[in-house]
Amino acid sequence: MIRRYGEPVKAGQRYTRRPGVYAILLDGGHILTTHQAAPVPEFQLPGGGIDKGEQPIPALHREVYEETGWKIAVTRRLGAFRRFAFMPEYEIWAEKLCTVYLAQPVMRLGPPSEPGHTAVWLPVEEALTRLGNAGDRAMLARFLR
Repeated sequence: MIRRYGEPVKAGQRYTRRPGVYAILLDGGHILTTHQAAPVPEFQLPGGGIDKGEQPIPALHREVYEETGWKIAVTRRLGAFRRFAFMPEYEIWAEKLCTVYLAQPVMRLGPPSEPGHTAVWLPVEEALTRLGNAGDRAMLARFLR
């Protein structure tokens, strides 16, 4: 069973399964995050949804580049968690299946191309409290143990 973080499942609510990939990107004592300005300003692990017909690792490369402007090298899969949430950008209730990978930031290619996103390096200890969702925080804490 994959652990759930965040809001409980709402009885009677229909959810669309939305698989996604996310990265823990460490450089020394810092982690590369993305700050998303809307709908709620928050720090996140870079990543996002896997498009139809797309494989997870290419999706991770694409999402990290879009949200941070960085090229990465994927090291290994760390684990997965689920979140049940409303996604206003798609106007759907989603069961987000979030798979998290460890990756290395290789080269900054430019600014984020996804509107409303800013690449931010946070000290790892600060990221443990500032990441916007409990699943991201738990995966980072689990990796650091």
